Amino acid sequence: MVGITSYGAYIPWHRMKREDCVKAWGGFAMPGERAVAYYDEDSVTMAVEAAMDCLTDLDSLQIDGLFFATTSSSYKEKQCAAVMAWPLNLRRDIRTADVNTSLRSGTTALALAADAVRSGTANSILVAAADCRVGAPAGMLEQQVGDGAAALLVGKENVIAEILDYYSIADELTGVWRSYDDTFLRSWEDRMVLDEGYSKIVPEVMNGLLKKCGLSPKDIAKVVFDPPGDPRRHGRAAASAGFDPAQVQDPFALFLNVGLTGCAMAPMMLVAALEEAKPGDKILFVGSGDGADAFLIQVTEAITKLGERRGIKKNVASKRVMSNYNDYLRWREIVPLEAARRPEKQHIRLSANWRERKQLLGLWGIKCRQCGTPQYDNGAATTGPIRVCASCHAQDDFDDYCFARRKATIFSYTQDNLAPVIDPPASVVLVEFEGGGRAFFDLTDRDPAMVQIGMPVEMTFRKLQHDRGLTNYFWKARPIR
Repeated sequence: MVGITSYGAYIPWHRMKREDCVKAWGGFAMPGERAVAYYDEDSVTMAVEAAMDCLTDLDSLQIDGLFFATTSSSYKEKQCAAVMAWPLNLRRDIRTADVNTSLRSGTTALALAADAVRSGTANSILVAAADCRVGAPAGMLEQQVGDGAAALLVGKENVIAEILDYYSIADELTGVWRSYDDTFLRSWEDRMVLDEGYSKIVPEVMNGLLKKCGLSPKDIAKVVFDPPGDPRRHGRAAASAGFDPAQVQDPFALFLNVGLTGCAMAPMMLVAALEEAKPGDKILFVGSGDGADAFLIQVTEAITKLGERRGIKKNVASKRVMSNYNDYLRWREIVPLEAARRPEKQHIRLSANWRERKQLLGLWGIKCRQCGTPQYDNGAATTGPIRVCASCHAQDDFDDYCFARRKATIFSYTQDNLAPVIDPPASVVLVEFEGGGRAFFDLTDRDPAMVQIGMPVEMTFRKLQHDRGLTNYFWKARPIR
């Protein structure tokens, strides 16, 4: 049996009301709000968050591969999945791949993972899909798109949703696109894109899979597929394929609260469906873009034993509505601002980052074998590796110790209004980890007025700096969501 063994999701904490775009530029306001990645988030950090949610209570060292799907990669030439393997604590001898450029990259990566597991070349593959796309100001795409991520673990054991079969079609119709030189999304006239593209391709792939499997629409408990820019077309596509509204996974909850999350949209909707699924349910799952991929999935009894995940529900509920549209422009660096009157940051040290990648990307520290004291050094206090235990003074007698999933509390903090950060003040905290260990970190996703000593926090993987085309990733603390 090959199928999905776990799932996870991530939605940024910050949300922007769509009407704020209209207040700034005029025009027509769509209802609801959209999720906005913070200035220190991108597709990589969001995919890591979703993958960590997916791997809750699971041994990451048992995973044989990581496939990362996105249309908004940090790099044109460099594999992001290899970067993500470190904060996720995956083995070195795994298969990694980036699947890019199409809105159905998420479902394409899922099919590739299922093929690898079914063929026996891997026992489990983690698929993470995330997008952080930008629509031009004053356009409808600015209101429609949102940021988010989903992760699906494909394997053979403890399968919660078996992948019975799948079917794909390829098609060429340019609807939404970006060239290598484009910052903002481009789109063509809606009627052509929807009438000749989405409204024909989605029913075609659904009917093709049903015919291949010898099924009819009434055999399906839930049909899950991503909506276009006009979500009303979603229901029409389902109806033309023969499905009743009660069978359709409603996209409006995600669209009204999050937005269209690119290649992560279909996987996120599948996560939402699995949160409500019952053993025996057959799910028809579709992702579209330059064609379409369709999967026939059957939920098993194992889904009742899956541990708690943040998933879609908890991520949607945990939010802070932005009060200022200009913050969005600053975070995306759409509007240039005066540089801080401080010395420029130093260049990223590639050699040092490579040497310390386990410590920096994986958040690994040490634990004394003699007295059990954990320690982590992020360079704030020392210039070399820790060789002496801070508690019992034992020398060079340590085990590796990971801090990434450990909760902590704020031991002390400072807030600097003059620091050169995109969203001042710069909140820096000294955290004390459960089980021991203290270290300095930036505090993100916070309300500066609410920061206080003793506040519970958790660790999150974020961007620190972009320099000469390179993105420097590290860990920050955030109030527990």
